[in-house]
Amino acid sequence: MGRPPAAITLTPTSEAELKAFAQSRSLPSGLVQRARIVLACAQGQANQSIASQMGITQATVSKWRTRFSRQGVMGLYDQPRSGAPRSIDDQRVAQLIRRTLGTPPARATHWACRSMAQATGLSKSTVQRVWSTLGLQPHRRKHFEISTDPFFVEKVRDIVGLYLNPPDHALVLCVDQKSQIQALERTQRVLPMGLGYVEGVTHDYQRHGTTTLLAALDVATGGVLSQCKKRHRHQEFLSFLRHLDANVPNNLDVHLIVDNYATHKHARIKGWLAARPRYHVHYTPTYASWLNQVEIWFNIITQKAIRRGSFRSVGQLTQRIDDFVRQYNHTSTPFTWTATAESILAKLERLCKRISGTEH
Repeated sequence: MGRPPAAITLTPTSEAELKAFAQSRSLPSGLVQRARIVLACAQGQANQSIASQMGITQATVSKWRTRFSRQGVMGLYDQPRSGAPRSIDDQRVAQLIRRTLGTPPARATHWACRSMAQATGLSKSTVQRVWSTLGLQPHRRKHFEISTDPFFVEKVRDIVGLYLNPPDHALVLCVDQKSQIQALERTQRVLPMGLGYVEGVTHDYQRHGTTTLLAALDVATGGVLSQCKKRHRHQEFLSFLRHLDANVPNNLDVHLIVDNYATHKHARIKGWLAARPRYHVHYTPTYASWLNQVEIWFNIITQKAIRRGSFRSVGQLTQRIDDFVRQYNHTSTPFTWTATAESILAKLERLCKRISGTEH
């Protein structure tokens, strides 16, 4: 007669979980099949009948019936396998790591998988697997610049405070200029994107001059006020300030966030601001223009309106910029600034520790 099959009794929770497994389209097919086996067992069906319906062996049905009766739903998952023994010992892995983190190869700036494999006697796939496991990426680098501003902490707290807690009855405007925007015309027409191939452009181009984009981003609304100028001297910046003054309500204070570019600190600029007490200037720390939100908007207009364009003249370029700004302001939303002064300073502290080698 043989040993009687284990009886399967489902709780409401386990039954609901098994039905979800059995109906899933994203779980592994083996797990789905095991859930269906257990559900059929719980209905009182015999192993032979279940095996016949699903096209599997009775031994398979018996195996998962027994596993579920002993371990529950967790018994349906595959158990970890030992795998083949390691062919690379710890000493060779340590040697690979030391070479990667140590000096670069003699005739290159950094290690590559093939050069490291040749130097260590390991296979290229082994080097890649070790690097991926430990997060080593010799082919990549990150740029950084630590501010040397003696008032870095005070300026960060001041500007971030304007973002997170703006003053009442005032506008916070992030102001800067994007200089040397080139009107580039491709020597041949752009090939449009199609099914199976991307947009095509020639490598060479003709230069038709440059323009400077001055912009002021309203932190509260995300709207932008801009002008294009031929040059980026203090005269052009002063003209832009007058343009701002003509378009900003007279009953509001204006907080300007600008960088330390010499144009922004010219005597005529300081005199113009001093004659208008409602204007308050907040300078970003040295080498910290990333604190100015208008830099985010400059990246947006570069990617969406300038970089992939082809312009026959500076006038056509400035018209494209003006059209983009006009359309952008129709649907503009403010950027969500979440970084606090404390989080920025903590990140800087971690970077300094990494540079000095004291980070644990």
